[in-house]
Amino acid sequence: MYVIIVGCGRVGSELGKLLSSEKNNVVLIDKNQASFERLGDSFNGLTLVGNGFDLELLKQAGIEKADAFCALTNGDNTNLVSAQVAKKIFRVPKVIARVYDPQRAHIYSAIGGLDIISGTILFAAMLRDKIVESRFSSYLIENKDIGVLEIEVKKDLIGKSVKELNIAKEFLVVAIRKIDGVMIPEPETILGEKDVLMAIVKVNSLKRIKDRFNL
Repeated sequence: MYVIIVGCGRVGSELGKLLSSEKNNVVLIDKNQASFERLGDSFNGLTLVGNGFDLELLKQAGIEKADAFCALTNGDNTNLVSAQVAKKIFRVPKVIARVYDPQRAHIYSAIGGLDIISGTILFAAMLRDKIVESRFSSYLIENKDIGVLEIEVKKDLIGKSVKELNIAKEFLVVAIRKIDGVMIPEPETILGEKDVLMAIVKVNSLKRIKDRFNL
């Protein structure tokens, strides 16, 4: 993949290093040359100094062939403008913007066309889940609330197959943690004693799912 990242802070630099290590083509843009020091010697992508909404700089970065664009600076305005330029002018297929203000995150998510990531919302949701639902983690993904639920296999579930538990569009078992490791199950996989299920669940179906499994 060809990925352009605007903002070489903690998140941008880590994402850049990760994508680069996986043999993707990565371009990092930041206003401050010193920010690129976070990348270390192993980063083999391109770095450019400037603004993420500078059309000429973006062309120099190769945005016309980019598969993805991530705006990850510490400024909401910069991220949103850069993301809109990438999506509306250059029609990059995948555009992600980091937004700190929850209100803006909701507004721009509703507009569509961009993937809005709000660290404020995600962190608050994770803290709430730790306090209220220790086995449940919720995530805002493409403006739809879904979550990950851990379920310990009890006597009434032993011997059942994964397909007997799945509920279309509401509940899906995606992994099973067994004594000897983690596996990705088939529909016919049979549940055993001491298994722990990892399942994706719609947040608005959580109460019904909890009642079903006596959680």
